Amino acid sequence: MKILLTGASSFSGMWIAEKLAAAGHEVVAPLRSAPAAYDGLRGIRAARVAAVAEIVPGISFGDDGFIDLVKGRDFDVLVHHAARVTDYRSLDFDVTGAVADNTHRLRQILEVMSGRGLKAVVATGSVFENDAGAGNEPREAFSPYGLSKALTYQMIRFWCSRLGIRLGKFMIANPFGPYEEPRFCNYLLKTWVKGDVAGVNTPRYLRDNIHVDLMALAYTDFVETMASSQVDRIYGPMGYVETQGAFAERFAARMRERLGLACGLSLAEQTDFSEPLARVNTCHIDPAALGWSESLAWDGLAAYYREQFGLAAN
Repeated sequence: MKILLTGASSFSGMWIAEKLAAAGHEVVAPLRSAPAAYDGLRGIRAARVAAVAEIVPGISFGDDGFIDLVKGRDFDVLVHHAARVTDYRSLDFDVTGAVADNTHRLRQILEVMSGRGLKAVVATGSVFENDAGAGNEPREAFSPYGLSKALTYQMIRFWCSRLGIRLGKFMIANPFGPYEEPRFCNYLLKTWVKGDVAGVNTPRYLRDNIHVDLMALAYTDFVETMASSQVDRIYGPMGYVETQGAFAERFAARMRERLGLACGLSLAEQTDFSEPLARVNTCHIDPAALGWSESLAWDGLAAYYREQFGLAAN
């Protein structure tokens, strides 16, 4: 299939691009800049995407270059993974601006692509949205960013419905793995490499952490399903559904045996409950059917951190 993938230079976007290409699909990835113009991790990810997909640089969703692209090419599926994420944790996140960016000239894009044989749209959703997944009620949005994702989807759903285009929504929880921006797992490794004990401040939150390569395989399978589906679908694959304390202990055990570090943990008495206590995806997946090995995924992650932190082979 010919797939137009937005947001390919993001952490999860890079993995999705690679798995789609590995499955034999032709991936076209518009980026704001040429891969060489990106720095740091995003530059590495953009270069990896360029190795498996056709990069169309210098365009953003809905701008004139994007419109020209869809007017001149046929695509089977539009995978709309891009979203404004700057300051996504802030209560001052610009919800209306983000929705405007995420859906810029959406109707025109879908009308043009529908006229050129578009089979389906797959939109990336987030478990951080209001009413997403499962958890304590009411299932409010985690943040203004989560609210912007929900509103973006409603815009996409409206126009897909009006234009008779099949729509799939793939719900992402908490992917982790190589080439991720420095977040929780990176903090753990950085602390352990120094020989210190890592503190976990919110061990009671019930969350859904998933290996990014497994998530990307499930995403690829979902895109293939939606290309021939007769109905709209929402799919949110589950990973490790457990408290953040339990996940930290799982992560420590896997890294300890592979990297030879002490990987000490200290679980705090949680006092911050500013986020929902529980929020997880709800769809079981069969990793073996997707050709995924949990052990190899942990091996790959350990190898990545070994290189990142200059660790000797265990």
